[in-house]
Amino acid sequence: MQFIDQAEVNVHGGDGGDGLVAFRREKYVPTGGPSGGNGGHGGSVVLKAVTNLQTLLDFRYAHRFRADHGARGGPKSMTGATGKDLIVEVPCGTMIYDADTDELLGDLIKEGDTLRVAAGGKGGVGNEHFLSNRNRAPEACLPGLPGEERRIRLELKLLAEVGIIGLPNAGKSTLISALSAAKPKVADYPFTTLVPNLGVVRRPNGDGTVFADIPGLIEGAHAGAGLGHEFLRHIERTRLLLHVIDITTLDPIEHYHTIQQELVAYGHGLADRPQLLALNKVDAVPEDELEIVTEELMARSGCDRIFGISAVSRRGLNELLQVIWDLLEETAPKEEIPEPEPFPNLVPSDMAPTQWT
Repeated sequence: MQFIDQAEVNVHGGDGGDGLVAFRREKYVPTGGPSGGNGGHGGSVVLKAVTNLQTLLDFRYAHRFRADHGARGGPKSMTGATGKDLIVEVPCGTMIYDADTDELLGDLIKEGDTLRVAAGGKGGVGNEHFLSNRNRAPEACLPGLPGEERRIRLELKLLAEVGIIGLPNAGKSTLISALSAAKPKVADYPFTTLVPNLGVVRRPNGDGTVFADIPGLIEGAHAGAGLGHEFLRHIERTRLLLHVIDITTLDPIEHYHTIQQELVAYGHGLADRPQLLALNKVDAVPEDELEIVTEELMARSGCDRIFGISAVSRRGLNELLQVIWDLLEETAPKEEIPEPEPFPNLVPSDMAPTQWT
């Protein structure tokens, strides 16, 4: 399946139905009068977030969405049928922008979140609406109004709590495959990962936490170099970043600074996000070299703890996961408990107590 995280579509609300000019003509009714009904309102285009979609691939082939029109008003003062709303399903985490003004219209995060992006037109009124003492037989009606039409841009930002970042070939895909049931492509050449990979890692209590493997970043990623510019936005929603560094490279310290500079240049608060550092492939270097690199990296980065792991042999993964669980618990958003409503006053405020005796 292709991973498509941006799409541009046209949405059009249904037009309102026209009003009707009609008169009552019934046997034994000496005075009929106008009886033209109003037109029905047009349907609206509504976006709805669902969990069974992970990409915007469907919008590559469907670019135009239009709701049903309202029906014309009928005789005997009957209102036309309202047009049916068009419900368009999108993945959770989709942000909706007006393509012409770049205005953010909404952000659908949770399953079931909805957003009306094109309102239906109002139905016209029939000639019954124009009845007055001076005009007993009006022959005028109003047409329905056209539905709202706009061009919108959809941007998908993955919903993951932990984002795995690093330079190409740092071992991010191998790590997420070792931690979860995800099966990303793994190879010994750069840019093996071309799209973000999601994996659910089980906590000791059985709950699942979503990890996102972001395609390798390189210097200049924030400005469009490599693949990072396309996928940096996917870590904007993460609560924790796991920075994976390949210890077998010539200069792991330089690799650390390269990623940090890109996070700062991209902005959106990524540089201030809680972050863990993990030196990967530690089983391929001597212990004394591991200690030297760890101490130097701690001094350069200011981190008080750096994890040595091996995604292949699973060395150090349990210890790393435990720290991740602890950090997620510490940074978990606190739910605000609403204050209980005061007990209703059974005695009306405007009634004197003596009236109850």
